[in-house]
Amino acid sequence: MKLREIYELAIKMGKEHAVRGADEIERVLAAARKEYEKLEEGEREFFDTETLENPFHDTRILVGEGEEEIGTALVGIDMETPEILLADRLREKGQPIDLVIAHHPEGKAQAALHQVMDLQADLLHRAGVPINVAEGLMATRISQVQRLIAPANHQRAVDAARMLGFPFMCIHTAADNLVNDFLQNYLKEENMTVGEVVERLEELPEYREARKLKAGPRIVVGEKKRRAGRILLDMTGGTSGSDKAYEKLADAGVGTVVCMHMQEKHRKKAQDNHVNVVVAGHMASDSLGLNLFLDEIEKRGVNIITCSGLIRVKRY
Repeated sequence: MKLREIYELAIKMGKEHAVRGADEIERVLAAARKEYEKLEEGEREFFDTETLENPFHDTRILVGEGEEEIGTALVGIDMETPEILLADRLREKGQPIDLVIAHHPEGKAQAALHQVMDLQADLLHRAGVPINVAEGLMATRISQVQRLIAPANHQRAVDAARMLGFPFMCIHTAADNLVNDFLQNYLKEENMTVGEVVERLEELPEYREARKLKAGPRIVVGEKKRRAGRILLDMTGGTSGSDKAYEKLADAGVGTVVCMHMQEKHRKKAQDNHVNVVVAGHMASDSLGLNLFLDEIEKRGVNIITCSGLIRVKRY
């Protein structure tokens, strides 16, 4: 496959499994096109034209023109300068590496992470929270995340990949959409207890392996014997949302939230509002989302080498 084909497939799959429906995604893209058309010529050079077709600001080709032929990709969750050096060392030892794929965003995709978080308003809305309330809850958190990530050295790994001659890309929300949709359907069975939710997760090989590594699913709010009620999957949208959302989710009838990870202040808010929480595991959940994508490019002839916390499981 060519690099551009891998990138476009990630966007396509991310759209097909998005929390937002096709109409909402098209509205977002149309708004970006309208914004671009209104810009003065001198301002257009600063506009990220990828947003005209790609709604995922944290999924990007970071190094490469797109026409590169990819036979083998080194793929991991966090692919930073050490992993780029690992790719170079493997190449020195005779292992061809044509592409480095990160899950967590780097470069301009990391700098724009906050711009994907508005989709969490749609996730809350789908759970029953009025959209005006959901957007209001997210606005403050999005602004906070923007300030937090602004000072980071976003280009470190990108510069390393460029200097060592590796095409480099990241697939974040596009992959997170896959795991969110997969688990929302997988855990739709009614009348489970919270303990049974954990058991169901551990039937999936990524989570079973993560448990062996002491990083498997766990209950952080609630007890095994409690009934899970309606389950909300919260595994996409950049990073943690608003801690104030749990009161609204409880009002909307959500009984249990299943997520990748959770800050302590969020856990306390969930506990205060009697919302059970199962933390499925960060690396395992990211691995599941990536695996659903990697299966598709492997079917098309791309060899996958894994590192950096990725638990590779094939489903074809």
